[in-house]
Amino acid sequence: MQKKNNKINVAILGVGNCASSLVQGVEYYTKFSEKTSGLMADDIGGYKAENIEFVCGFDVDERKIGLSLKDAIFAKPNCTIVLNGDITSEAPVYRSPVIDGVSPEMAAYPESNRFVIKEELKATDALIEGIAYDRALVQALRAEIVQHLKDHQVEVLINYLPVGSQLATEFYAEICIELGISLVNCIPVFIASDPEWEQKFIAAGIPIIGDDMRSQFGASIVSQMLQELAFERGHHVKAHIQRNVGGNTDFLNMEDKNRLKSKKISKENVIRAQNDIRGIATEDSFLHAGPSEYIAFYGDNKVANFRLELEGFMGAPVIFDAQLSVQDSPNSAGVVIDAIRYVYVARELGLVGALRGPSASTQKTPPQQMMFSDAIYECHALAKRELTESTRKQLKQ
Repeated sequence: MQKKNNKINVAILGVGNCASSLVQGVEYYTKFSEKTSGLMADDIGGYKAENIEFVCGFDVDERKIGLSLKDAIFAKPNCTIVLNGDITSEAPVYRSPVIDGVSPEMAAYPESNRFVIKEELKATDALIEGIAYDRALVQALRAEIVQHLKDHQVEVLINYLPVGSQLATEFYAEICIELGISLVNCIPVFIASDPEWEQKFIAAGIPIIGDDMRSQFGASIVSQMLQELAFERGHHVKAHIQRNVGGNTDFLNMEDKNRLKSKKISKENVIRAQNDIRGIATEDSFLHAGPSEYIAFYGDNKVANFRLELEGFMGAPVIFDAQLSVQDSPNSAGVVIDAIRYVYVARELGLVGALRGPSASTQKTPPQQMMFSDAIYECHALAKRELTESTRKQLKQ
């Protein structure tokens, strides 16, 4: 049953570039409600952009804590393109413990390019050498966060923490479970795709979407469609290589190669899954996907290069080389604006656990990989509030 006040109360964890583009986009499509170009779905279960209400945010950067979203999304080190500068959101940005959310390697870069941890939060950083980790402060902050989420009646939390934030993501996942908040997990820390974590959300009676957001027209969806096309046209994929370059904090964070293991797995899952779905072995195929370099000059522009080496009719060679250049954060926001509404409609329908179709459509590592057409079928059904064979299994008992 649709909510009476028609608003979805959303909190943002990590007020970075992706958050900036999402907030800009929600207000843009609210203000210009007649414009639907750029949206994958205008209406999902009766909810449009105007129904998304950002009620609070959480961050560790001293330049954002204490501000309203309308100001925090434009504070450094954010560098995404400003497509809508007229922001009205007064949602407050609160402090959050760092835990493992900031790579120590960032300290070597200029403040305008990296995170600047608020002084009082440095004792909550488990990765800084020479500073005693203050568990009591982390627990005190947890109590603060729980109260803020309750006060703002948050229903959906978006996880935009940096890649590699395993413990910090688990910290917030536990809070979501405690408070009955749905999680949209946009990073490659495996929650929705982990059966044990999913079971916790099922027990709490709430749906989630994850893991690791797949951009609207980005490298991962392009790789998936190229892999699908090759197989559907009878080709053997000898090699599928995807390399990415960018200059935002996401790429800077990933200069710390210790944080990249889950990201590489997640990106290659997109390609490998199309083999697995069809029962095609990968032993004689070279598959590689992942970030390759941080170049500050690029800012929020991401450049992806693709090379596919195929064998076609009678083994005839086919070589495909291409380059994709996108503004990274708007490309993300164009997917998350839908994921918020999918998970909320699922809440109203009484679905629990990781949503298969919307996760496969919007994330790189969902609990169940699907072909593009199957994922879209599930999304369209949920948008019409229709149950499928998949979603009937997820009805709250």
